[in-house]
Amino acid sequence: MLDGCTPWPEEFVDRYWAAGHWRGYTLDNLLRGWALEYGPRTALVHGDTRLTYANLNRRVDRLSAGIRLRGIRPGMRVVVQLPNVPEFVVTVFALMRAGAVPVLCPLSHPAAELPELVRVTQAVGYVAPATHQGVDHMAVAADIAARWPFLRRVFTLEEPGSASPYGGLTTDPAGCQYAPLGSVDAPPEPALIQRADRPAFLLLADGGGTAGTGLVPRTHDDYAYQARAAAERVSLGGDDVYLAALPAGSGLALGCPGIIGTLSVGGTVVLADPADPGACLRALRRERVTLTSVGPATAERWLEALPAAGAGPGGLRLVQIGSEASVPPVPRTTADRLGAALGCDVQQAFWMAEGPLLLTRAAAPGCGDTVPAEPGHHPLSPDDEIRLVGADGRDVPEGEAGELLARGPYTARGYYRSSGHDARSFTADGYFRTGRLARRAPDGGLVVTGRCGELPTG
Repeated sequence: MLDGCTPWPEEFVDRYWAAGHWRGYTLDNLLRGWALEYGPRTALVHGDTRLTYANLNRRVDRLSAGIRLRGIRPGMRVVVQLPNVPEFVVTVFALMRAGAVPVLCPLSHPAAELPELVRVTQAVGYVAPATHQGVDHMAVAADIAARWPFLRRVFTLEEPGSASPYGGLTTDPAGCQYAPLGSVDAPPEPALIQRADRPAFLLLADGGGTAGTGLVPRTHDDYAYQARAAAERVSLGGDDVYLAALPAGSGLALGCPGIIGTLSVGGTVVLADPADPGACLRALRRERVTLTSVGPATAERWLEALPAAGAGPGGLRLVQIGSEASVPPVPRTTADRLGAALGCDVQQAFWMAEGPLLLTRAAAPGCGDTVPAEPGHHPLSPDDEIRLVGADGRDVPEGEAGELLARGPYTARGYYRSSGHDARSFTADGYFRTGRLARRAPDGGLVVTGRCGELPTG
């Protein structure tokens, strides 16, 4: 175990380096390079707020230094539970630059499960709005701090123009310190020397998972490769504008290619908050968005809202539809209707926090019989290794459905500090048991058909 992360065997490390998949750069160091290359370009948009690459990197530098001054040390975990605002991107990169490990937790995650998430990760910090949609996150944090003595730093995201309920740094009876995120600021410090094979952040598995058994460590090397390869797959370039309509910390919005993939090519990321259909459709038009990704339910809501929103935006060229909980895949009729309504190509995606990313070939509206009735999902990497196995663990005959197993340069080799769960979810030779049934499609890809009743034990 390396910082709670099961490493790839040396033969695979050598293979992925030789292929150029892994390059040894941490994500926060990549941001430095992007800032140098794309400095004056717009990196982030949220409402009237616009941050250039240079400004984004400066904010990350100063927040990272402020975090370190408050005792956050390399390897420490910090739970990040923020909406789609620039502070999410700044905070995640700042924590990585400080050597800490962000634990990305969606705001939709049940508040009752946060204490267990903090306990399992032994998180020393928590970043969240003071309140959000009726949830008092500071009260939740105070309760957790009273239970677990390692949580001692809480940083609150305040609404613009509002007065902080703390008025600066305060300490509660449990010894936990609270501070507005905007006050965590210090002159930049010399860069830390960090390893790219260490965890960059932790993701919750299966769209939320169980904190004790479903935390996925993603390394800098593997996630940088995933975002870069996904950007190449959809021909993402510096003139593209990506709308983050899903939660920024979700896999599809973060790196499929999402936020990180867009930043890697000098494009612009528009953060949707609020993310209701009307606001998103207006943002598509206003910001001349060229690429976005939605879940199945969001696609349906957009279709319902489109008549009231008027004509579809002309700049949009691709919508990804997918979710790791989307089993079976999004109905072809939904994909066709959304593509036709928005006048763009549609790509279905199957992804999991553990790493497998399968994408259909983008289908333009109105192309009729040239698109298979049942398009297959194709692995992202040429070094993705895919197996379909039966309950006995053996490969199924061609044409039959079996459990989808995967290993590759961006698929994790284990969960965070959960050897028991690893034994159930990974084969002895390192394949991840996805728990999904799939079969081969006529175009050579994969059709995911459902969930397995039980994971094989062989």
